[in-house]
Amino acid sequence: MKRPFPRCGHTPGALSPEDQAAVNQFRALLAALRDMEPWTPGLYRDIAVRVGPFVERAHPRPGDDHDPDLIAVSLVHPDTPHAAAYLHGHQLYTGRGWLRCETDKILGVWHPALTPLTHAAAGLDLPDDVGMSLAHYAVHVEARRKDNSGRIMLRMGPYTQTWLASRDADRLNTLLEGKAATVVPGFTVTAKAAPFDVSDHESYDDP
Repeated sequence: MKRPFPRCGHTPGALSPEDQAAVNQFRALLAALRDMEPWTPGLYRDIAVRVGPFVERAHPRPGDDHDPDLIAVSLVHPDTPHAAAYLHGHQLYTGRGWLRCETDKILGVWHPALTPLTHAAAGLDLPDDVGMSLAHYAVHVEARRKDNSGRIMLRMGPYTQTWLASRDADRLNTLLEGKAATVVPGFTVTAKAAPFDVSDHESYDDP
């Protein structure tokens, strides 16, 4: 395992250039943690998120970063220099793509001084389980009885952004307005946005 900071020497006298660089890096890290710029919904900038005991750099998905509780992000290498480089996918930290990130995992806006806290700085790959599920969405058309029992009649997906799934669900509910209780006798039919179940993808219709 690589050490994020080089070991300082113990000989008396002035610090060596290597030791001074390690001290400066550590001071910059402490300053970044102390003066972390807060993240707010809709702020289109890379963010620092907790992944287990580590901190990682994440790129919010355009148009899917405004929810106060859950946004979509991709984890990127801390040394990624420009957004254009990793939006093509070849510099994504992993091949898992966009992930659902709970906003309480967000520490603030990403700062390069946080790099020593990442898996990459420790010479480690990201774990298989980063605590975030895939950020795909769907629309479920459900038929429910008064006791809330029922079934899903139609699944549509995947949608890559939550607002697209919500928009189609709203459109279907508008079409069903006044008919929801009569389409299937004894049931109320409604459409709602839902997570996309990748393992059951064959049961979905293309929206």
